Amino acid sequence: MRMLLVSLILPLLVFALWWPLGALSRGARWRRIGISLLPALLLPLLIVLWRADLVGYATVSWLQLGAGWLIVLGMLLLLFVLLRTLGWGLHAGLERVLRCAPGIGLRRWHAPWLTNTAVLLAAVMASAGIYNGLKLPQVRHSELAIAGLPEGLDGLRIAVLADLHITPAKGRARTQGIVERTLAAQPDLIVLPGDMVDGPVAVSGPMVAPLAGLQAPLGVWASPGNHEVYHDYADWMAFFASLGLPVLENRTVRLQHQGAGFTVSGLGDLAARRPSAQAAGIPGPELAATLAQVDPASALHLMLVHQPKLAREVAASGQVDLQLSGHTHGGHIIGMDRWLVAPANDGFVRDAYRIGEMTLFVSGGAGQWDGFTPRLGIEPRIDLITLRRQ
Repeated sequence: MRMLLVSLILPLLVFALWWPLGALSRGARWRRIGISLLPALLLPLLIVLWRADLVGYATVSWLQLGAGWLIVLGMLLLLFVLLRTLGWGLHAGLERVLRCAPGIGLRRWHAPWLTNTAVLLAAVMASAGIYNGLKLPQVRHSELAIAGLPEGLDGLRIAVLADLHITPAKGRARTQGIVERTLAAQPDLIVLPGDMVDGPVAVSGPMVAPLAGLQAPLGVWASPGNHEVYHDYADWMAFFASLGLPVLENRTVRLQHQGAGFTVSGLGDLAARRPSAQAAGIPGPELAATLAQVDPASALHLMLVHQPKLAREVAASGQVDLQLSGHTHGGHIIGMDRWLVAPANDGFVRDAYRIGEMTLFVSGGAGQWDGFTPRLGIEPRIDLITLRRQ
């Protein structure tokens, strides 16, 4: 649906870039109209080929990178068109006040050199965004103060690998690089709060396999995300088990560290609640049932919940000290993070939030979906959290 919407908006945007067309020759006019219509034809064609299984997922993942580039290009050019229209409107108003020759503002603000420069800059920025999204994430250190944290858990180091979205386009080498950087950080505990993969196991499985190399003294634990629901959920759960990667699907595990016992739990994802063939039979988040499994003697309850929008419900239970989430990819682009991504996720986009007695930490994500890969001003990251007594 999003791709179809983009395919309708892009032609209008491209047409607006070169408006007015009346000043162009007939050939130039038809060339611009053709370019305007191209996205409207290509994106639906890609969707039809994919749905009909005429194009394999490995190819689709690469084509999605191109679609994401187009989307960001369109967003940047839309901003340019809005600013140009505003400038032209102000110029036209001044022409009337100062009684200048009418039409000068229109010609200046729609000069070909200005439009071409904007297109070039937008293309460079969209390309830089793709590069930033695909590069290896850096380890980002942060500290979280937890009220009532026992002395034995003070200094506990947790590596958060959120939103890996492993695909053929990202490749096996990137996964291996993330594993190596995570191990080099020497965390006590490694967690993966959802969206580890995209695509079917047969295609993306070899790219995911290096995750078997993740090791930590307190183990490696995951929870499902919406993209596991979208792609062969049962097959992926079995594949993760074969890698020795336990997925806490409305389950808990009790751990011990320096004499202090604590609980790590994970919820199913909200996407499983949607009425669809993909979600049929997949458990959604079952908070009450999961909380019932927690040992009351636990000194800390850490819960993996892929989508942060569940945080207020989790906090209201009064039984969770720290919720670790992903899903937002940190907001992708400065500006878009606060104005679009945060409102869509109940106000949460990245880093730490205090909700009553609970702390929510939303990771900026080590990856993102291929269909919207660009990051501008918000880098992919491996979050290394150190817990401190408050």
